[in-house]
Amino acid sequence: MAVILVRGAGDVGSGVAHALYTAGHIVVLHDSPAPSHTRRGMAFVNAFFEGKAELEGVLAKRAITLADMTKMADCHRAVPVVEAPFESVMAAVRPDVLVDARMRKHEKAESQRGLAPLTIGLGPNFEAGKNTDAAVETAWGKELGAVLWSGRTRDLEGEPQELAGHARDRYVYAPVGGIFNTQLNVGDIVSQGREIARIGEHCVYAPLSGCLRGISHDGVRVREGTKVVEIDPRGLAKAACGIGERPRLIAQGVLKAVRAHLS
Repeated sequence: MAVILVRGAGDVGSGVAHALYTAGHIVVLHDSPAPSHTRRGMAFVNAFFEGKAELEGVLAKRAITLADMTKMADCHRAVPVVEAPFESVMAAVRPDVLVDARMRKHEKAESQRGLAPLTIGLGPNFEAGKNTDAAVETAWGKELGAVLWSGRTRDLEGEPQELAGHARDRYVYAPVGGIFNTQLNVGDIVSQGREIARIGEHCVYAPLSGCLRGISHDGVRVREGTKVVEIDPRGLAKAACGIGERPRLIAQGVLKAVRAHLS
């Protein structure tokens, strides 16, 4: 059993935290305050807003203080989610394993080696043996979930996965920065052209008809260009909930790396 800190509470980070927790490890999930992740039905994100969230039978609860976080992690009844400064969380947790699941596609990954006995980077811009000890491939393809102990993960490339013939046009990005206001939620059905949110005086419209697979939480502050809406044109509300195929395969890779390190 290891003490593991996962950075990033989106669908990938939550899938990883879920897999590590169910494997018996002590897991803490960290993110920035009021994160804008959209796939809230596939993640523990709502715990940051409503105090708790459940994902495939695993409960996550928001830890208000670092002392609460430590008690929750030790009792192992839920995954504590915490938004305190990262350095403070690191000092309180003192993890055996640090997993960076923030999925920062366009940002250079800083070196995290030495922050924990094992550091694992997920997604583009990680190089095993250089900025993390290990990396896990997150791009679609036959190598999805593969563990790298040397070398780089694939660079960001191509279009998102297609659903019913739609790829990037399924997403909406914030036209301006500001407070994201919406009355809709994950799983709601929308029609093309419907107003689904506002950012200040700017309206956000549905680019096509379907089910809201992802939508940022009402009241969060977003930056210009942030992904705030994702539509599933198949209209399947059930597909907006639970751990997705890609996060599940990535989580299996993380588990494999942790087991190799502990053996």
